[in-house]
Amino acid sequence: MAAVQDGPKELDVDAKPEIDGTANLSGNPVSGPLSSSPPAGGAPKAEDQQTLLAVLQFLKRNNLSESVDILRREAGLTEVQEDSLVDGASGVKSGEDQPDVSVVLSAYSQQGDPSLYKVYYSNLKSFIESVLDCHRAELSQLFYPLFVHMYLELVYNNHENEAKAFFEKFSGDQECYYEDDLRILCSLTKKEHMKGNEVLLDFRTSRFVLRISRDSYQLLKRHLQERQNNQIWNIIQEHLYIDIFDGMPRSKSQIDSMSGSLAGEGKREVNKVKVFHGLLKEPEIEVPLDDEDEEAENEEGKPKKKKAKKDNIGSKSKKQDPNAPQQNRIPLPELKDSDKLDKIMYMKESTKRIRLGPENLPSICFYTFLNAYQGLTAVDFTDDSSLIAGGFADSTSDDVLERIMDEKTASESKILHGHSGPVYGVSFSPDRNYLLSSSEDGTIRLWSLQTFTCLVGYKGHNYPVWDTQFSPFGYYFISGGHDRVARLWATDHYQPLRIFAGHLADVTCTRFHPNANYVATGSSDRTVRLWDGPIHSLTFSPNGKFLASGSTDGRVLLWDLGHGLMIGELKGHTDTVYALRFSSMDNTVRLWDIVKAIDDVETDDFTATTGHIHLPDNSQELLLGTYHSKSTPVIHLHFTRRNLLLSAGAYNS
Repeated sequence: MAAVQDGPKELDVDAKPEIDGTANLSGNPVSGPLSSSPPAGGAPKAEDQQTLLAVLQFLKRNNLSESVDILRREAGLTEVQEDSLVDGASGVKSGEDQPDVSVVLSAYSQQGDPSLYKVYYSNLKSFIESVLDCHRAELSQLFYPLFVHMYLELVYNNHENEAKAFFEKFSGDQECYYEDDLRILCSLTKKEHMKGNEVLLDFRTSRFVLRISRDSYQLLKRHLQERQNNQIWNIIQEHLYIDIFDGMPRSKSQIDSMSGSLAGEGKREVNKVKVFHGLLKEPEIEVPLDDEDEEAENEEGKPKKKKAKKDNIGSKSKKQDPNAPQQNRIPLPELKDSDKLDKIMYMKESTKRIRLGPENLPSICFYTFLNAYQGLTAVDFTDDSSLIAGGFADSTSDDVLERIMDEKTASESKILHGHSGPVYGVSFSPDRNYLLSSSEDGTIRLWSLQTFTCLVGYKGHNYPVWDTQFSPFGYYFISGGHDRVARLWATDHYQPLRIFAGHLADVTCTRFHPNANYVATGSSDRTVRLWDGPIHSLTFSPNGKFLASGSTDGRVLLWDLGHGLMIGELKGHTDTVYALRFSSMDNTVRLWDIVKAIDDVETDDFTATTGHIHLPDNSQELLLGTYHSKSTPVIHLHFTRRNLLLSAGAYNS
């Protein structure tokens, strides 16, 4: 497998993209790092066999027999073939190491003179700092992956003193977004420390992706050949994946906006997978006029007009979106009479929606949880803004206000006990009959809001579950946790329907696309994945075309799903962004003009082969308003159907 890609000719499927397509919810593989089916025209590669075997063993350990059968069937694997794979894997064990660990670490046994490592790195650093500014930013991307692999080679070959000196001299040169990784790396000072370290294994097995212009790459190649710096060239060939593009080199701001992931940048080829981002066709439901509308007509002295009582928004949504998936692509529950009434109410309220813009900002209603000494960890509103739920660190899920929009009944509170650890995620079902809660105890619980009792406890995650969310149509829900995978569930199945694996660290947030055909996951490995950046918050635009992500560095990034590209960056928050809605922890709510951000992007750049676009540095121009709370971090945001903005958090005394 080549380590360097020249244009779009080669595709390395081992690298992990920042936004990629791996599997759709219907179970059809699209592309990505994990595929259970063998390639056409031959048997699976050895790495694919090991991955398939590991997944099967994991499912068996957790008694997920249905998932085992499904995976075998999709992979075309019989039990006899599986046994032969097990026998083959067991025959390569040596010593105390597991096969994958020993294979991973053995790559560091080939090393040069340890005293020359600082010289090699210093020479490369001097060269990069001496080139033109336009090339310096791109070539500086080499510093971090080379630094890590050279340090690990020294540690693995028992050169502890040289490794310590190397780390102390060059660790300060790395970018700020790698600080957490460097803290972990500095604790690996002996060969024994490397065994079983998840971060190390992830970094070693994932080829670090760098995107460099052809001119910059030629400069680097010429320098290494002239200096005969084989040590660095070998690391580049074995551990890095250089994605070369034709065009002008990228600027420092463009590189910073896409960098910081444990696996480098996303790959252009993987992010070109077709995404059906359009909305599903709405069912035809007649919407009667309000009584107040009829009275208003009579007051004007005009007779009632006999016209079809249909809402304008409803009629517009009945047109088939050319970018929408097929209606039957994902089995969805049938609409009940109560669901139809809800849709009628939604359409009627939509006619009274306030049109927002730079000159007409929304009103904000802030719900502060007072005396929340047990620690507020999660908040959710129902779609009709009638209920609010809070999750707490004392293992309770609290349906705080039963009718938050009605002052007469807003005092009633229900406390739901059941989890044995802090509750980190809560989500209402679209019909407001159920509530999901995810917890540190590794379970997701489904609660009835009619009887206020726990109906089901879903077990599948082995570690804390950080987030969960219902599908826009109910029935399905998604969860993500410390075990670095996201799971797709159905409320009437106690085992997950799909397991989405690929992140290199905790899956901290999960969101369904408005058409329910895709799931987006954000991870502390600083990537966002779209399943057919650490990221702490995600939200889709109402039209399904765009995705926004918020992270610990206070930045909000905008992504175009159809092209798999980042199209905007919003700077302003000074701490972690935990809540996003289209239309943080620094105790502020900020309103951004997303329409202007999208309009300012040059659409012609989408067709370029460079895999990136030129971002306008105008985030402050997009900031419409900043609203400070007294001392309350913002945990959740929600736009009502009439465009009132609701926000919630716990008072921090």
